[in-house]
Amino acid sequence: MMLWNQTRYALDANVLIAAHRHYYARDICPGFWEFLAHHIAARRFLIIDKVRDEIQTPSELVSWVDNACNDDFDSTQTQAIAHAHSRMQSRVNGNDRFMPAAKDEFARVADGWLAAYAMANTLDEINKVVVVTNEVLIPNAKSRVPLPDLCVEFDIEYMNTYALLRKFGVQLQWSDPS
Repeated sequence: MMLWNQTRYALDANVLIAAHRHYYARDICPGFWEFLAHHIAARRFLIIDKVRDEIQTPSELVSWVDNACNDDFDSTQTQAIAHAHSRMQSRVNGNDRFMPAAKDEFARVADGWLAAYAMANTLDEINKVVVVTNEVLIPNAKSRVPLPDLCVEFDIEYMNTYALLRKFGVQLQWSDPS
């Protein structure tokens, strides 16, 4: 574990994929991507290796992620992260609420690794990792394991993209091009 003397924000794949496809597409909102790249370079925002593996398309987004991170993704290959992930996997597998397909999906996707990374690297209120996801809390979910539910269960702080933008005081400005 490392001391950063700052809060770091671990981005879920859906933050990048949804923004790219919809509301912050690079052709209409380049400032959003500049904001992310700036904070990735400053090591305030991070993308773990398992999240990078989930981003397969479009090629423009894949290239942006690789360039923004300089192909240097935060590794989940530590004993502390593996232990945290194992605890989460055991809790999910032992929960009768989730259908077998939800448990299988949880074992395959990056969500558990993202939460485990945050849990293993959060030491105190200064040195912590906050998960950033567009998923929402669904306490009665059965067909999938929502990342926010996992965060709540394991006392991991999380927020959505809009809360992140507000936290950093991001404002999208418009100017009349005529």
